[in-house]
Amino acid sequence: MPRADITLGELADRDHAFYGLVWAGTTLTAAVDRALVQAHDLPLSWFEVMLWLHGQGEPVAASDLGAKTLLSRSQVSRVVDSLQSRGLVERSTAPADARSVRVALTAAGRDTFAAADATRREALAAVFNDLLDDDDITALEAVWEKLKRRPTG
Repeated sequence: MPRADITLGELADRDHAFYGLVWAGTTLTAAVDRALVQAHDLPLSWFEVMLWLHGQGEPVAASDLGAKTLLSRSQVSRVVDSLQSRGLVERSTAPADARSVRVALTAAGRDTFAAADATRREALAAVFNDLLDDDDITALEAVWEKLKRRPTG
């Protein structure tokens, strides 16, 4: 049976824009996740933790990773466990508080991140990077900045 070509129907521009963001996020996330798992056996959630660690010059508190990623505290803990079992991260105690766990990429973790990031770029080339010009990227950056400044509460 052929698939029906269904639509969202009539939507206000703001509703259409919102659902477009949801579609783009879901579609691009799935494409990157598939590519990372296939090439590196590295789910996107693991890559996200590694991304935040890669940007730091020193070990990061596990609780700070939870605040920055889209993962819960328990998910971050499980991801760090998995990454540690593969030798990609190491845990240490904070100098000022022995109860606080800090996490850093190992040398192998940095190498794996670099390879996975290249895979991410390849996965996004045809469906994101090649379709958007510099003005599109600037416009998206402006939108993300506005959305990030939303009031909390």
